[in-house]
Amino acid sequence: MKGFTKYFIQKLLWYALAFFIALFLNFFLPRLIPGDPISVIVGRVMSGNVASETQERIYQSYVHEFGLDKPIIVQFFTYIGNIFKGNLGTSFSLYPLSVNEVIGSAVVWTIALQLPSILVGWIIGNLLGAAAAYRNGVFDKTIFPLSLFVSSIPYQCLAIILLYFFGVNLGWFPIGGGYSRTLLPSLSWTFILDVLHHYFLPFISLVLVTIGGQAIGMREMSIYELNTDYVTYCKMLGMKDKKIQKYVFKNAVLPQITGLAISLGSMVGGALVTEIVFGYPGLGTWLFNGIRQLDYPLIQGSTLIIALMVLLANFIMDMVYGLIDPRIKAAQMEEV
Repeated sequence: MKGFTKYFIQKLLWYALAFFIALFLNFFLPRLIPGDPISVIVGRVMSGNVASETQERIYQSYVHEFGLDKPIIVQFFTYIGNIFKGNLGTSFSLYPLSVNEVIGSAVVWTIALQLPSILVGWIIGNLLGAAAAYRNGVFDKTIFPLSLFVSSIPYQCLAIILLYFFGVNLGWFPIGGGYSRTLLPSLSWTFILDVLHHYFLPFISLVLVTIGGQAIGMREMSIYELNTDYVTYCKMLGMKDKKIQKYVFKNAVLPQITGLAISLGSMVGGALVTEIVFGYPGLGTWLFNGIRQLDYPLIQGSTLIIALMVLLANFIMDMVYGLIDPRIKAAQMEEV
């Protein structure tokens, strides 16, 4: 285990470095967006003819409240200190709500949308891809081009197409939001059915693209496995096709499982544009609102959660590979 310990420490250090670089970019990049966030807030809260002195006092009070009157380096280290305390700051645009509260509720909506869509798309896509490879013929000639076409459509384009036809044109589904504004969140059947009604189009748009990508990947891996020596040997032994197909599926699905693990880890940051298109109350919508309103803490909090989940997913996969991949284990032994 000495080789793996060294491997673990090296990977941990690299990912820690990547995390601190992400923190640095996370703080400074939002501040490169042109505009003054405090002016946006003051302009929103002020109404009518207000004396310039009053506006200036309100402006300065907000600047002091959010700590923007301090040098940028002091703001940066304050931000780092708050991050390690679990404090993402106070939202500019939703003052006095904390970013923790906003993102906490948004992440629930994002996971509720993307987790089922990833799993359903992965299962259906792999089954279709495997079936296309095994059956060939008309089935393969239908599934492969269709999967290639669907997978090549960006999430947001498919979302806009579905929204236009089924929401705007036919009026079968709502055109935005997570639930009707006339309802209050509750566990009543009325609210649950309304949420599902709003949920359907974003869910389908994500599932269709996922199915296309997974079907193509599984088809290619299955065709590769079907042409290997062990399949030929099994056929020579007189094994039934169903049993051979089980072996082929088990081997072909391994890379797909890796892709699934990475997708699950990065799902908080995946397909955020779909949420924006549908106005779904997830992380993508809040990130878009934060950028539009120059809400630095909200932008920082959203992008931090995305970066953290992606890094964590990749780190876990590296550790799993370090334990099960013979090539990596051999490299570990050579370094000892």
